[in-house]
Amino acid sequence: MSPRPRQQILENLDSVYREAYERAKAAKDDRRMADLDAAYQREQLLLEVLLDIRDGLRAPAPPKPEATSNPIAALDTIRRITKLR
Repeated sequence: MSPRPRQQILENLDSVYREAYERAKAAKDDRRMADLDAAYQREQLLLEVLLDIRDGLRAPAPPKPEATSNPIAALDTIRRITKLR
């Protein structure tokens, strides 16, 4: 199962808060609107950090240097270097 795209997740967050904000605005609840605004900013920041972590964990591992994957080649390289001295 493939994770949802970053933009879709952020749009869902925006939609949830926008609906709640519009209800508070219709009720003329200024305090609730301010609370929702602060909560939205906090949640957005936390969500972006989590998405960055998710994306970092999904990144492919860097290729290993060939010398560490082939010990014989590493020994040959060392032998050639020492002969140059």
